[in-house]
Amino acid sequence: MAAAFSPPMGASPTSGLTLAEALEQRERAGRPVRVGLIGAGQMGTDIVVQIAQMPGIAIAAVADIAPERVVQAAALAGSAADIVSDAAGIEAALRKGRIAATTSLDLICNSPVVDVIIDATGNPEAGSRVALAAIAARKHIVMMNVEADITIGSYLAAEAAKAGVVYTLGAGDEPAAAMELINFVRAMGYPVIAAGKGKNNPFRIDAVPADYVEEATRRNMNPRMLVEFVDGSKTMVEMVAIANACGFVPDIPGMHGPEAPRVELQNYFCPKEEGGLLSRKGVVDFTVAKGVAPGVFCVAEMRHPRVRERMSDLHLGPGPYYSFFRPYHLTSLEVPLSAAAAVLFGLSHMRPLPVPSAEVGCVAKRDLSVGETLDAIGEYAYRGFALSRADAQARNALPIGLAQGASVTRAVRKGELITLADATPDQRLKIVEVRRAQEAMVAALGGGIQA
Repeated sequence: MAAAFSPPMGASPTSGLTLAEALEQRERAGRPVRVGLIGAGQMGTDIVVQIAQMPGIAIAAVADIAPERVVQAAALAGSAADIVSDAAGIEAALRKGRIAATTSLDLICNSPVVDVIIDATGNPEAGSRVALAAIAARKHIVMMNVEADITIGSYLAAEAAKAGVVYTLGAGDEPAAAMELINFVRAMGYPVIAAGKGKNNPFRIDAVPADYVEEATRRNMNPRMLVEFVDGSKTMVEMVAIANACGFVPDIPGMHGPEAPRVELQNYFCPKEEGGLLSRKGVVDFTVAKGVAPGVFCVAEMRHPRVRERMSDLHLGPGPYYSFFRPYHLTSLEVPLSAAAAVLFGLSHMRPLPVPSAEVGCVAKRDLSVGETLDAIGEYAYRGFALSRADAQARNALPIGLAQGASVTRAVRKGELITLADATPDQRLKIVEVRRAQEAMVAALGGGIQA
């Protein structure tokens, strides 16, 4: 019989193990990674069900404004939940092998039985509060809230590092899936020319929820969330998240978004002087061609003759530009991998750089009048529009993560970029306060400050 594995002196218990092996080790030891989940909507329910399929990791507690949704999610996962109101309730539920359901995110973040927090709220303001509470409690934080990340992620990542915890975007979303390819290419020593995704839905910039109720119901989605995908806002947000993690920029405001087929990505996303669309290297973009979504891609430059000979032998083309492609992303089903990696290895799958390189602004979907209050992303007033940070600063763009609740102070015509002179963010929001702190941090790093 083989001897049991024991790590060398001074090594952590998971040194040298794969993630699967480390989770299996936790399962055998009866010490699963304990997850605190914030939000039990569509994504949160997926996470509850997915974690129930995995060894070595378990949902300890879930916070939602409607705790009965946690009970329903637990039942769907083949488990049960107790609605609790204090720390003792969480621990009692755990002893009974049940999930604790509560309305309090602070209760979960401060629970000693929770190792890592996953934010599945889908709202920038809520996401900012979840992340700050988790970091203050010295818990690792997995953000599914890309809208919050592109607005204040640099600050949150810096605060997490100070607290000695991991800040990470969740595996499974397109940004983290694209980062797998980017890191693969960079580790081999090649520059990434472009990175992006195939857009999943028809690109209809004037889409509004009222027109998508039937489809959203059929797909078990919130109409607002569906419209965020259809009107392009989500694509803009996701590509800016990649940009801010890599120092990339949109090549032009709004990106190109060509109908670039899967087998020709490298011919579109390469410099103009070599037949492509790009005026620079190191950009984010997307394609609307069928057959690319739900995948992600990156285009690498590989010029050495010997390397190009090998790539040709491997049927990857003549070069010097090559596309690397991941044909899927598993959304919320992959997110628990980020929670496990943070706890077991201190690993972030993706986080923004200290100085952002890109921004998502807002373009009016209709004429806006003085005195109006802007609604949420994916609703009726505006859509997302990706800009380099330099362009956003020059145009004084209203960041999309600060748009909800902003007051219109100057009339804006349909199709115009909404500026900070046109709409004033709600100063009562935590995300507005944190954005100011991020701008001060970036200025101190020599990155300037947005007007």
